[in-house]
Amino acid sequence: MQIVGINQNYVNKNNWASVSFSGFCNNKFLLKSLEFASNNGALFAAGTALLSSAIIRPFAILATPKAEKENKQYACAKSISSSLVGFGIMALISTPIVRAVENIAKRPQKYLNNNSIKIFKDNSKTLANSSKFQFISKIFKLSAGFITAFPKAFFTCALIPPVMAFFFNKKEISNTEKNHQISFTGRNLPNNLYKNFTEKLSIGIGKIMDLKPIQNLSQKYHQTNIAQHIFSANDILLTGLFVKSVAKNKDIKENRKKALIYNASIMTALTIVGGYAVNKILDKPTEIFIKKFKEINANSTKLNKYIDGVKVAKPALILSVLYYFIAPIVSTMLAEIATTKEKAS
Repeated sequence: MQIVGINQNYVNKNNWASVSFSGFCNNKFLLKSLEFASNNGALFAAGTALLSSAIIRPFAILATPKAEKENKQYACAKSISSSLVGFGIMALISTPIVRAVENIAKRPQKYLNNNSIKIFKDNSKTLANSSKFQFISKIFKLSAGFITAFPKAFFTCALIPPVMAFFFNKKEISNTEKNHQISFTGRNLPNNLYKNFTEKLSIGIGKIMDLKPIQNLSQKYHQTNIAQHIFSANDILLTGLFVKSVAKNKDIKENRKKALIYNASIMTALTIVGGYAVNKILDKPTEIFIKKFKEINANSTKLNKYIDGVKVAKPALILSVLYYFIAPIVSTMLAEIATTKEKAS
């Protein structure tokens, strides 16, 4: 398999060290992106999903051979509505969680007991640079995906009919479909109210971090690929909730529901299995990239944050490529085959 942009000779794991990342590792856009991925991995993943599923993925689905046109249109509508809803809700929910965790990192004495600080800090100079604290912080930050799963699945399903009407059949926009359009407009929370909310959230998260089982978890698993596990678990939860919502939705044609359900289920399965496989293949290149990155940015005060961002961005981008570029074609074809067989029987 050839990796785009890199000569095939470099794919051999013994030759990866000869790849030069000079000029790329200190690129301002890259550094800002990695910092953002570290600060808010859930929103970073939602952002990559938004760009991919609203633009590239619909073209991939529509280009799928041997699939009914309307089934492909419903799959596109699901992709667009899912990304719009996901990013909007994720931004709303993840931001205060991220701020609350940052409060703890900046002023640990206020929110954690001394024993917790000692355990999480380990041998690091600061709590924020500790891999154990980063592990637990990542769990809280990425947990926003689970919190948003229920509203995202519901609104994704609710938006499919109006998205279908808007993009594929504008002449058939009915009053019912118009009434089902969802608006995310609203007023921003007053600054004092938001500050008080994040303060209470910091206190609550701090109390959880003080628990012995949580500290044991960080000590035992802080070197594991927690971001990939959370992203995958979130995809499974979202797909299950979406399937349930589609089955109950009266605005989606009955003869299109099975294809939509099969499409979503197959695509999630392919993405998760493929995600772990590709992530494993790219372990060695990632290690070499991180080593080069550390050498080039050795004097940066945010080096640890950038490295943490790499660990979050890697699975997010892998899953995004699989879920929005490759899996749509395969899942749409398999869903079509499954529904055609059911009709024949």
